[in-house]
Amino acid sequence: MKLRNFSVLIVAFSTLILGTQAAAQRLYRWVDDEGVVHYGDRVPPQYADRDRDLLNTQGVAVGSQEGVLTEAERAEKARLRAIEEEARMSRAQDARRDQVLLDTYLSVMEIEHLRDRRLELLEAQIRVTEHYLNNLRRRLARLQTEASSYKPYSDDPEAPDVPEALGLELSRTIASIGLYEQTLTRSRDEESVLSAAFARDIERFQQLKGITEPG
Repeated sequence: MKLRNFSVLIVAFSTLILGTQAAAQRLYRWVDDEGVVHYGDRVPPQYADRDRDLLNTQGVAVGSQEGVLTEAERAEKARLRAIEEEARMSRAQDARRDQVLLDTYLSVMEIEHLRDRRLELLEAQIRVTEHYLNNLRRRLARLQTEASSYKPYSDDPEAPDVPEALGLELSRTIASIGLYEQTLTRSRDEESVLSAAFARDIERFQQLKGITEPG
């Protein structure tokens, strides 16, 4: 029993000694303002703000440490990391978009065919909206003519107030015109955005496939 305890103590003491020696033999490597590389078992205070490599006893880098940074420097490093992460995500998104293009289409003609169908649907919606708008504007003109003999549309001080039903129909017609005009604007904007998006897809597909446009 005593021999076993003694062996355990020897092992623990040896481990402690080896750990202490390893800590004492730890080396750092850093670079000064002139680009000169320095080595040492500790980093001098004037280089405390420098990033440094951790080396093992064979001089091989096994890790790294950041130097002591000011609040502004930490904020700048965080900003640069955020920019790099955003760029990485953008590259990944571009790669996914490229793969979708290649998986979805076999030729430029297929892309153009889908574009034309989507634009035709939008154009049909635009024509319907314009038709409703024209009808609403004609109705408004009739209502305004009818209301012209009533206050507040008439210049006659003796004119009666506009009937409630007529005034309500006027208000509703004007509101409907506003809504349809907004719908028409959105549809035309969507048409422009869609055309531009398909143009980009066609250009990128040609690049990925190595297609050279004729002429």
